[in-house]
Amino acid sequence: MDLHSLEAFLAVAETGSFSRAGEKLFLTQPAISKRVSNLEQQLATPLFDRIGRDVYLTEAGKLLQTRATRIVNDIKDAQQTVVQLNEDHVTELSMASSHHIGLHYLGPILKQFAAAHPDAQLDVHFLESEQAIDALLKRDIELALTTIPSPLNKALIGKTLWTDTLHFVVAKDHPLAQRKGKLRLNQLASVRAILPDKQTTTFQIIEQTFQNHHIPLNRVLTVNYLETIKELVTHGLGWSLLPTSLIGHDELCILNIDKVALNRQLGIIYHRKRTPSRGVRHLIEIAETNSIKPTS
Repeated sequence: MDLHSLEAFLAVAETGSFSRAGEKLFLTQPAISKRVSNLEQQLATPLFDRIGRDVYLTEAGKLLQTRATRIVNDIKDAQQTVVQLNEDHVTELSMASSHHIGLHYLGPILKQFAAAHPDAQLDVHFLESEQAIDALLKRDIELALTTIPSPLNKALIGKTLWTDTLHFVVAKDHPLAQRKGKLRLNQLASVRAILPDKQTTTFQIIEQTFQNHHIPLNRVLTVNYLETIKELVTHGLGWSLLPTSLIGHDELCILNIDKVALNRQLGIIYHRKRTPSRGVRHLIEIAETNSIKPTS
């Protein structure tokens, strides 16, 4: 079995099509078919059932898929390690960042990295933390700067760089803003909450908080980005939970909720079993050794 045949096999398994696999690998369909056919001959068993235009993994194909993925990833890691080990400069870096970190933390890190490695090819994806973790597990990216969930997948390593204090906020003219003293958490239950997607770590923090107090969290409007949430809250559409860096001095009112103090951990996540490239090691070093404050 050779690397190119395994890559062709995995591309067909992922896309469910020989033609789409060819597009993914920039090869013709006959070339993909030949590589898969050679692999099937070597293993003396069919890897796909071809029913009309549809392609399905056989039992043997399913068994090979997991092992082939591991083999291909290990070979690529080995190639990258050996190549960069013999180079004094970083050639590339593939990473992800959450939108929030991209707006408030990422700039100074990438500026220092780019200054040290002006010829490096930067491939930066802006993803929500759940998407970034999925990309790390699939080895599509090398590291992610994002919210660190708890618990974190055991295949990954997370290093906290910043602790984001989270505040309950409403618009200055919202009825809750007129209440004096501390509020109880159950006073928020009947008011619309504007929160990020239910799969996000931030949503899970607030959901767990309400569950711990045996309070239902029913009236929820989910919005993708914290910056958009802030705008909706500013216009009086409900309350939310936002980090300090997003709260303006005159735009929002911070609610003092009795016996509730929340925060989230932001930082670097990377794969435990993936050999870090020179670029990854240097970016981690920059992020860890510099006391970088969020931009306003």
